[in-house]
Amino acid sequence: MADANAAVAVVTVSLVLLGLLSGLSLSWALLPAAVVVLIFILASGLKGRDELAHLNICVLVLGDIGRSPRMQYQALSLSRHGYNVTVIGFLGTKPHQDILEDERIDILPISELKGLRVGPKIFAYVSKVILQSIQLFYVLMKIEDQGYILMQNPPGLPAIAVAWLASRLRGNQFIIDWHNYGYTIMALTHGENHLVVKMAKWYEKLFGCFSDHNLCVTNAMREDLKKNWNIDATTLYDKPPSIFRETPIKLQHELFVRMASVYSPFRPSSEVTKEHMEITAFTERNTQTGGVTPSAGRPALLISSTSWTEDEDFSILLQALEDYEKFVETGDKLPSLVCVITGKGPQKEHYKKLIDSKVFKHVKICTPWLEAEDYPVLLGSADLGVCLHKSSSGLDLPMKVVDMFGCCLPVCAIHFQCLHELVKHEENGLVFKDSSELSEQLKLLFSNFPGEQGKLFHFRKSLRESGQQRWDENWDRNVLPLIKEHCD
Repeated sequence: MADANAAVAVVTVSLVLLGLLSGLSLSWALLPAAVVVLIFILASGLKGRDELAHLNICVLVLGDIGRSPRMQYQALSLSRHGYNVTVIGFLGTKPHQDILEDERIDILPISELKGLRVGPKIFAYVSKVILQSIQLFYVLMKIEDQGYILMQNPPGLPAIAVAWLASRLRGNQFIIDWHNYGYTIMALTHGENHLVVKMAKWYEKLFGCFSDHNLCVTNAMREDLKKNWNIDATTLYDKPPSIFRETPIKLQHELFVRMASVYSPFRPSSEVTKEHMEITAFTERNTQTGGVTPSAGRPALLISSTSWTEDEDFSILLQALEDYEKFVETGDKLPSLVCVITGKGPQKEHYKKLIDSKVFKHVKICTPWLEAEDYPVLLGSADLGVCLHKSSSGLDLPMKVVDMFGCCLPVCAIHFQCLHELVKHEENGLVFKDSSELSEQLKLLFSNFPGEQGKLFHFRKSLRESGQQRWDENWDRNVLPLIKEHCD
């Protein structure tokens, strides 16, 4: 009980400080703290710990569940080993069908609350944090007893403190899965010296140290957590699940037909007509025999996926595509390109306007949002992946490249601090620093397309032969022993 009382005290003081820093009067700053104390008093009358609580695990994402693939994989892995999983988060994008159909996984949606829209911005931000804290705390106290709360960070404000408090009150183990640092993402928008960024860093460091266990995505992050925050973590690299694999040509054709009904780059040239043939820009199916073959002279399919945030500069790719267009215009023997950029995010409309302003003859660009089931099929059908993710901390790795490698898809990735933990230059792909390097790499890789003599085919062959570890094996080795030790 002493541990729980201490947890309430720390969170109460933190909420009061946040309120005062945002400009609230003392009486208003004390209000959310009073709510926490009230819930704590009510919670003290809860029934004793469920004997089967060790079989229940809460997976918490203070974000869109459907756009949090790693936490969906965590939930599926837990279910596969007999645990009952409650996934808490926002229901913005449809989660993967395997999550929806799993009888051991329940989704408990929470609302993405907005702050008060009066007064200075920091007042609105802090009010949102306080409202979100109260909602999340209520939900975590209401659900049936859990053996573990497994929480994604970022976003961690206010989830870390609230999840820690709930775990102390209910006797759960609390584990943080560090994907990055939240304050470094904020700094992309506000700058490192902004008050909100400094508060977020202080908060993340303070409450991050209270977790019982920690996972992280790279060895570089594990070392940084230990050196700067004195947090011990286990590295759990992102690995592709089995759904990411090379796509058989018949499945490619089925996807291309669906895409062609919405997106013109997947349609064949208007002058191309063949009797008894169903044709896309990339494939053609004989309607009498059912056989599918690649279209003669087909374009190359380049794919990039993004959350359209500040840590990805797509002007680099657009400039490289302009250079590629010039290469073709000046006589280089290169295929036409279809560039597909998938994803949702705040900067999508900005880049769509830039894309619409471009005039290309040999490059076509589209920006679809794909359902979770179609995305791996498209990756497995592509010829090259491009990654523009530049980690805000320099310590996390792009999951999109992990998925591409699972499909044996070679990658061109922009350089940052720990990228070498995933992309091996000249072995499974190429690393670039600017648009001119990327355009030269596109020229090099597509110079022999679609032949089997150039670097592009060499990289794909290397990925096929690498015997990549998959998510299930990786998770069973690194996380399952921890869960069993403390939950069983």
